[in-house]
Amino acid sequence: MKSPVKLFLLLLLIYSVNVKGQQTKSKSKALFQAEVQSLQQYECPEWFRDAKFGIYCHWNPQSASKSENNGWYARDMYIQGSPAYNDHLKNWGHPSKVGYKDIITNWKADKFNAKEWVDLFKKSGAKFIISMAVHHDNFDMWNSKYQPKWNSTKFGPEIDVCKVIKEETLKAGLRWGVTTHLERTYSWFQTNKLMDKTGIYKDIPYDGNNKADQDLYLPNPDFASLGSADDQLRHPLKSPIMWRNMWKNRMYDLIDNYDPDFFYFDGALPFMDDGGKSGMEVLAHYYNHNAAKHNGKNEGVMVIKNITRHGYFYPSVSSIALERQYADSIQESPQVTDESIGPWFHTGTNAEYKSTEDIINLLTDVVSKNCNFLLNIPAKADGSFDEDAKTALIEIGNWMKVNGSAIYGTRPWKTFGEGSVRFTTTKDTLNVILRQKPINIIFLGSFKGWKKGDIKTIELLGSNSKVQYHVTEEGLLIIPPKSLNPNLANVFKITSRNLALLPSTRVSLESTKKLNDDAESKFGADGQGNHKINN
Repeated sequence: MKSPVKLFLLLLLIYSVNVKGQQTKSKSKALFQAEVQSLQQYECPEWFRDAKFGIYCHWNPQSASKSENNGWYARDMYIQGSPAYNDHLKNWGHPSKVGYKDIITNWKADKFNAKEWVDLFKKSGAKFIISMAVHHDNFDMWNSKYQPKWNSTKFGPEIDVCKVIKEETLKAGLRWGVTTHLERTYSWFQTNKLMDKTGIYKDIPYDGNNKADQDLYLPNPDFASLGSADDQLRHPLKSPIMWRNMWKNRMYDLIDNYDPDFFYFDGALPFMDDGGKSGMEVLAHYYNHNAAKHNGKNEGVMVIKNITRHGYFYPSVSSIALERQYADSIQESPQVTDESIGPWFHTGTNAEYKSTEDIINLLTDVVSKNCNFLLNIPAKADGSFDEDAKTALIEIGNWMKVNGSAIYGTRPWKTFGEGSVRFTTTKDTLNVILRQKPINIIFLGSFKGWKKGDIKTIELLGSNSKVQYHVTEEGLLIIPPKSLNPNLANVFKITSRNLALLPSTRVSLESTKKLNDDAESKFGADGQGNHKINN
């Protein structure tokens, strides 16, 4: 019988051959080549421009860690003295004896129900639902061809999570996609090879050194090639060919066998030492695969980050993700702001969730700037959701039933807003979204130059009350009726005789990049306030 290490290396060799075969096959009929100029043919599909609002969930074995410090638990539990390490000692034992693999094998997800998830998300008004296919912990949430042992069909729910969520999403008439966070894993997860530097367990290797589990914990790296502690949080500075091929094959597996409408990299294009070539190969394969399914036209949305410490970024090869950040002006092409109702992963009963009012205010701000809003709802380890999260989603959906015409299918106006007010348009309709309840009147200087005849009607969505207004030389004055919603945003629908959309304001890529950098500095690399990075 072959040793686990020899078997692992044999599998990697097979994967490498498969990668080359897929590249040769796709190149012969490719609309997109794995080159910057070719990939810049990408255009954001109309369905995504119209959808505006989506839901996804951070949910995997880290949800079962019993720790509030679980955003990067699989890494941090192997760092002596970290909050996750201390929680692990208390809840599980020392990582030389009880490691991440044991959390996986003990994970029970007996309340997971894909239909209930999708029904809830649809009630929120979401038009696309996204599965977290793999996080940094090297555990796949699908029946993974290239991670055959450590995936959700073997542990936790013991089901192909991506498959069943996709099936229910399509039945509901919505779009489906995936987020992937595997690019950093080779450097990010190598803490499992360490050992305590002090104390009674000093110099006793953690369980990641067990050769029998290297299909989860990865082979021993050349630690010098991983760089500093900050470097290890990023894409590998020097990624072995075997890891590039492993990463590509798992991405190809998702693309070819699950046909996602939406595909997300948690970073820029991998890898740091190949100029983003591996990432471009996957992008090209995704676009070509999707186009083959849609009569030669790509309908797939690819989303990456323009943070160059996490790979290579080339403008216009995809849409851009703004993690926990908000554009400061109208975007030329739709981008994606991904935000969470609370922590990324479910942390227990002490989690603070955003209010429905806050979420709707964020959503309307994002949409007014030609972006889409992707909201994370963390699931409990067992696959259920907090009542507060469910209540918020239902309340968002009720608001959407009344005001959805100001969100779905809209485009930005000549300016995204004025003070706390936000604008969206559809044809000859201009939506004025009040995100704070005014006391007496609303004055909008953005309408300066309009004449009385330019406005046919003004109505308050969800109300039969007559709306009084006056067009002045300086702008538009609206006298709100008493039927305003006292708790959530209100929308005035203005029907105009001659509303013309002016060109969107171009935002420099450097400006957007700074937003991401500022966010990572504020929230930490794990998005939950930990792992500050020196820019």
